Amino acid sequence: MTTAIQSESGAAGTGKFRFLHTMIRVKDLDRSIDFYTRLLGMHVIRHTDFEGGRFTNVFVGYGEEDSETVLELTHNWDQEEPYSHGTGFGHLAVGVPDIYATCEALEAEDVNIPRPPGPMKHGSTVIAFIEDPDGYKIELIERT
Repeated sequence: MTTAIQSESGAAGTGKFRFLHTMIRVKDLDRSIDFYTRLLGMHVIRHTDFEGGRFTNVFVGYGEEDSETVLELTHNWDQEEPYSHGTGFGHLAVGVPDIYATCEALEAEDVNIPRPPGPMKHGSTVIAFIEDPDGYKIELIERT
C-alpha cells in the first residue's frame, strides 16, 4: 500500500523546501538539447558557459525554475570518454498523455526504447522506458 506523507513544517521548516532540479552530465550538448527540447517538448530556460571552469550548464524543463522542477544538462568541455552512470542512478520520469503515440513518434526518430509501452508488472499503470543520447533511462508514464 502506498501512503502520502504531508508536512506543514517538518524539521527546520522543511514545509518551505522545494525540489529544484536534477543534474546529469552529457557528452554532446547539442544532441542532448535537441533530444530534450524537440523530442520531449521541454524548452531551454537558461544556457551559461563557464569558461574558467571549462563547462556549460543548460537548464531545460516544462516550466520556469521559480515554480517547476527542471533538468540541468552539464557539459564538461574536455571530457573525452562517455560518463559511467554507476549502479545508484535509476531513471528520470516524464508524464505523457498518449504513451503509445509518443513511443511511436520517438521510435521514428531512432530513440532507443528498451521497454515498450504497456502495463507495468504487478500494476495497471502504463509505462515505457526510453534512453537519451547518453543512455540515461527515462520512464514515460501515461497520464490522461
